[in-house]
Amino acid sequence: MSGQPRSGTTPWSGSQRTPLRVFVQTETGSSVLLLLAALVAIGWVAIDPSSYQALWQTPLGVRLGAFELGQDLRGWVNNGLMTFFFLVIGLEARRAFDVGDLRERRRVLLPVLAGTGGMLASVGIYLALNAGSPAASGWGVALSTDTAFALALLAVARARPLQPLRAFLVTVVVVDDLVSLLVIAAVYSGPVSIGPLVAGVGVFGLICLTVWLQVRVGVWYLLAGVVAWACLFVSGLDPLIVGLALGLLSYALPVSTDALEGATTRMRSFREQPTSELARDAHRSLSLAVTPNERLQLVFHPWSSYVIVPLFALANAGIPINGHSLGQALRSPIAVGITLAYVVGKPLGILGASWLTRTLSGRRLEPPVGWAAVLGGGTSAGVGFTVSLLIATLAFEGEQQTDAKIGILASAAISAVMTVLVFRGIATLPARLRARAVFGSLPPLTDLTEPVDPEHDHIRGDADAPVTLLEYGDLECPYCGQAEPAVREVLASNTDIRYVWRHLPLRDVHPHAELAAEASEAAANQDRFWEMHDRLLAHQDDLEPKGLIGHADALGLDVEQFRQDLRRHTAAARIAADVEGAAESGVRGTPTFFINGRRHHGVYDLEALLAGIREARERE
Repeated sequence: MSGQPRSGTTPWSGSQRTPLRVFVQTETGSSVLLLLAALVAIGWVAIDPSSYQALWQTPLGVRLGAFELGQDLRGWVNNGLMTFFFLVIGLEARRAFDVGDLRERRRVLLPVLAGTGGMLASVGIYLALNAGSPAASGWGVALSTDTAFALALLAVARARPLQPLRAFLVTVVVVDDLVSLLVIAAVYSGPVSIGPLVAGVGVFGLICLTVWLQVRVGVWYLLAGVVAWACLFVSGLDPLIVGLALGLLSYALPVSTDALEGATTRMRSFREQPTSELARDAHRSLSLAVTPNERLQLVFHPWSSYVIVPLFALANAGIPINGHSLGQALRSPIAVGITLAYVVGKPLGILGASWLTRTLSGRRLEPPVGWAAVLGGGTSAGVGFTVSLLIATLAFEGEQQTDAKIGILASAAISAVMTVLVFRGIATLPARLRARAVFGSLPPLTDLTEPVDPEHDHIRGDADAPVTLLEYGDLECPYCGQAEPAVREVLASNTDIRYVWRHLPLRDVHPHAELAAEASEAAANQDRFWEMHDRLLAHQDDLEPKGLIGHADALGLDVEQFRQDLRRHTAAARIAADVEGAAESGVRGTPTFFINGRRHHGVYDLEALLAGIREARERE
């Protein structure tokens, strides 16, 4: 986006990174903290088990007159704070459905069925080893995949293609989590009180209505969510599903250009008259210019990843691990059943269900990635840490609970090793076989609505090159100027790339951008587009009409013809067509890059652009 330049950086390499990039980095970093919290819990129990249990069994309650909500500290972590964890899962899933790889609805069905297959296979293996015993009632432990660990594993294992595989796995995980929460509510909850349940459903209905009416008052959703949570808790059902449902309701579709321009107008009004009223208007307009999904991820995702999930691990992973407990677990059908359910059942169930769906649909439904990548996603889904521990605390007690938790920890460790081995093995394949193994045969979704037209577009490089790097840019945007050296280096080091520039002058923040775009087109009328393009990006502080005439003269153009083209606005229709195409492709800021029609998310420095180009090249 436009704004004041920052030396040596791009906006997304600083604090304003895309939700996808932030999500990857947060999950990867927080997985280390999650593992450390689990190790601390295990060490704590080994040193002083009585203090560990005393802390987490501390009773806590909230009283409002005669109404009281009370449970121990572990309970508040497990079904209180963890509601925000499921909120974040719902947000990520909704983002994939709205603007990610699952926005084409037919691509949703296969991962949903794959997730179902993974659950059925896992539960089937567990029940096969525990059928006929009281432990069979704990089959819910084998259902769910831990999102934080599974997604972090993909990054650690250098899984490719990361974005489509993440979208596939997120859908699998949401299916797991939704079913797991329903199982908790139906199987592992106490007697249900109908009155509070009806009240909770009614409150949630009001939330859905206000979302449909596009009410953007955060306090209302917070209070309504708390009330819905409390109603489900009092009813006897586990209230975690409230978080997942609220996340799925938070849309991620791009905001309109009118909302962005309105935010700019109100910010300017505040700059001219810095009053509290105008500050309030500016703040509200800025909120409306960002999707609810992105705003909620920004607020809750760091807390979920760095506080809530590690705190959950600290509260639930405290089990005695010694020779006796390990020997008992090795003989326990519970521990062995859980381990095999995740290590064997999850990957085989996901892979088998994907293959069966593809076959029965006559190949109309294909996985978004290759079969090797599906297998790697399946092995990463074998980490069932968070929700599995939660269900284990509800389904078992005493030694059986210890056996279950050891099985969960063992399956997580084995699945992590298997995931790394799968993707490291894929990396050793010959290039052509590797491309097929990771990308599959399903063509990638394209985000660019207007394909490149050599008769219309400005192209630098081989017009028939297999890889196209397209930029929507603003000649006055400082970030476009900062990105230009990276683009030049990409073109200099790669001969199989064509570079396309399209205009997106941000008139509300760059007063000279429109005229600068017309100047470049006036130069194009004299076959000197790229010379003028390069010069204007290098002299962004000199885009007044007099300066543009000077640039034309310095390039040896016919200055009188150039001046007439500017006066008559001969390029206005062409620039308007570029702006319209940008809007249809969901582009709101500059620079925005597309690689072979697929939007490039994240930073746009040399390393990031080359990584996107390498992936596009491998797909060819």
